[in-house]
Amino acid sequence: MTQRPTRARYWVIFYAVTLAILSYINRVAISQAAPEITRDLKFTDVQMGKIFGAFALSYALFEVPSGWLGDWIGPRKVLLRIVLWWSAFTAITGGMWNFTSMWLARFFFGAGEAGGFPNLTKAFTTWLPKVEHVRAQGIMWTFARWGGAFTPVLVVWVLRFVNWHWAFVLFGGLGVVWASFFYRWYRDNPRDHPSVNAAELALLQGSERLAAGHAKVPWAKLLHSRSIWLLWLQYFCSSFPWYFNITWLPTYLQQHWKLAPSEAARYAILPLFFGGLGALFCGSISARFARRAGLAQSRRILATSGFLGAAIFLALSIQFHDPKWTMLSMGMASFCNDLAMPPSWAACMDIGGKYAGTVSGSMNMMGNLAGYVSPVVGGYILAATGRDWNVFLYVLAAVYLSGTLIWPFIDPETPIE
Repeated sequence: MTQRPTRARYWVIFYAVTLAILSYINRVAISQAAPEITRDLKFTDVQMGKIFGAFALSYALFEVPSGWLGDWIGPRKVLLRIVLWWSAFTAITGGMWNFTSMWLARFFFGAGEAGGFPNLTKAFTTWLPKVEHVRAQGIMWTFARWGGAFTPVLVVWVLRFVNWHWAFVLFGGLGVVWASFFYRWYRDNPRDHPSVNAAELALLQGSERLAAGHAKVPWAKLLHSRSIWLLWLQYFCSSFPWYFNITWLPTYLQQHWKLAPSEAARYAILPLFFGGLGALFCGSISARFARRAGLAQSRRILATSGFLGAAIFLALSIQFHDPKWTMLSMGMASFCNDLAMPPSWAACMDIGGKYAGTVSGSMNMMGNLAGYVSPVVGGYILAATGRDWNVFLYVLAAVYLSGTLIWPFIDPETPIE
């Protein structure tokens, strides 16, 4: 009788999903708490923008080293370090007392969280057959977005019982629980896991061989690849507008629309919730679409359509005079944005191969450089225009539009080696 494959590989998706949720809870919490922090510590818009940007700056700087470290020693040890580090600095955030201390806490928080998604991508590369790559990325990013979507409501609820100082301490404890379970279960090579049988290893033939450590990254080939450079550029164009959703959005709702914090938190759900739907939709149709249009062409079409739709819906959101319609339009912009997420990360897996951690880390580095620039620029725009939020939003829509010009020239499947 033929042996049936075990399904241990799907536990990797489970751990990726739960970590993605925790990641976004920890990074989005400060956006909802920002008005309270600003009042308590007497920050200006420019200072708050710089604090938002501190996370993305360090996240970007440490993304490639952390992704490379996963390629070298494996995601198991690297993810343990990442989660414990970010948990510690999430808790430390609650104890900060002025601009300098808060900026440093968020900077070190970002340094700790850097490499999380590249190392999960590395785990997918070794634990999943190639045909499941886009779907796995779609599932992971769906729940990442949904984790961030409901964080504003979670923060409002937590702040009913404790102040913002203790709220960050509570959120920091969640990662420690995840790390203890993950480290006990996960193995860098599926062959080393007792729950994987020979039939499942046969499904992973070719993938599991990529688990071996590779410290020597072919940087020359990477830097001479047009597709790598274009992946970096398109991810910058995607992240620059998107970071508004996890930095300035609650402040925008409370200042521009004069909403109460609890009502603003409910509206703030929409962009990340719709983004999760976009990632889920993309992941669910990608395999069938690839069979009809070809792998490379299907990824180009999905991503280009996403950028164009995001630009249109974000510009449209400015035209409404009702926060409900504005937020629905922003939600659709986020839905379109996340049509490009699974193709982007799957391209890193296929182009990078055994160097997927490094390649995806470099792409995410560019995305988080955008995440640093965007809220800081936003703070200066608001200060210069007397808090004219529409000017800020038009700039974000224009960046989305530029992304439509990039994807047609990317080869998202040919490995660098």
